[in-house]
Amino acid sequence: MAVTFLDRSHSIAPPDWSRWLIPPAALSVHLAIGQAYAWSVFKPPLEKALGLSGTLSALPFQLGIVMLGLSAAFGGTLVERNGPRWAMFVSMTCFSTGFVVSALGAFTSQYWLVVLGYGLIGGVGLGIGYISPVSTLIKWFPDRPGMATGIAIMGFGGGALIASPWSSQMLESFGSTPSGIGTSFLIHGVVYAVFMSLGVFLVRVPAEGWKPKGWEPAAAKARSMITTANVSAANAIKTPQFWCLWVVLCFNVTAGIGILEKASPMITDFFRGTSVPVGATAAAGFVALLSLTNMLGRFVWSSTSDFIGRKNIYRMYLGVGALLYLVIALVGNSSKVVFILAAMVILSFYGAGFATIPAYLKDMFGTYQVGAIHGRLLTAWSAAGVLGPLIVNAIADSQKRAGKQGPDLYTTSFYIMIALLVIGFIANELVRPVSAKYHEPESADAAREEAK
Repeated sequence: MAVTFLDRSHSIAPPDWSRWLIPPAALSVHLAIGQAYAWSVFKPPLEKALGLSGTLSALPFQLGIVMLGLSAAFGGTLVERNGPRWAMFVSMTCFSTGFVVSALGAFTSQYWLVVLGYGLIGGVGLGIGYISPVSTLIKWFPDRPGMATGIAIMGFGGGALIASPWSSQMLESFGSTPSGIGTSFLIHGVVYAVFMSLGVFLVRVPAEGWKPKGWEPAAAKARSMITTANVSAANAIKTPQFWCLWVVLCFNVTAGIGILEKASPMITDFFRGTSVPVGATAAAGFVALLSLTNMLGRFVWSSTSDFIGRKNIYRMYLGVGALLYLVIALVGNSSKVVFILAAMVILSFYGAGFATIPAYLKDMFGTYQVGAIHGRLLTAWSAAGVLGPLIVNAIADSQKRAGKQGPDLYTTSFYIMIALLVIGFIANELVRPVSAKYHEPESADAAREEAK
């Protein structure tokens, strides 16, 4: 019965099904797995309770992002074949189980279990859950792909807006001891399982031949960077466009995730010893604020890309992002307002990059296997999930050992991020329409559609 319920054929929408029910289904999953962006709230308690360095306390998060990319890459084809309901169920199971295993690790002070649970098992839930609604949303909203993916994927960015104050309050109530951290992890696992099940029951795929009322595919191609052809996942990875977009996503993510993973201790360190120090509660508020801009950026900027084009919007993400990092590096801790505002905009670009990339892929490679292509591209996120936190944490730990403090802990990292964003900007400029030799034959496209 359960297997039948999860089967793709049993999730085809009836004729009167509203496509506007699909984004809430996606949101129920993305708001849950978006908790990953609130990991920095757990870093100081874990470091204190288990005697960890900043680099070690980032390990569950880093491994989680690595597994996100790998599971999305290897599971993308399965998600396309089995459908979004199956994918959301797998995501729910892995993500919640990861918290339960992490709770056991905290209760027993075995940090490796936290890494295994949150990073390895939970990371698989992150990857499968992240890509679970993408191709479905694009099929339901072929007229507004940037807006559609932005609505859902903003949930991943907004997850920390809920999780950050919630986790902080639980740690305050249960204590920042191994037992208190374990209880917090356990509650997370149970609550997220219930919440994510809503998406499992609600999600549907459109019936064969469905299209929005009044929308005609032939009239949709308004720009040369939008194709009406299709490219398979196997052929997509052979194109220079795929690898240019890989670099774009990797370096845009690296620049944002470096701040986000260490947001809570970063703002505390940055203004320590000044006339405006930042306490633990205010730092948690900063994490929530970054989550808000991360979330809003995913919807606002990705929706904007439907009108100005994906290439132009990435010019803004990468170019303006580099300038904002330069502002933070030059201003230092002389202005808390400048630091916070610049970080907010950088994180809005970071989140928007995730929300816009599925539509960019759809423009380049068509809708056929776009979910699988997206999954493979998310290996860039895996690389960035290691690279960004490693750069920021390793340099900060090194500077602390040298007796440095305040902005000096992070200035070098900021200049590295500027360089990476410039490289990403150049890669985006190199993106051109995909050569026809990679396109699927029209007869093959029709045969596949009939077989679905």
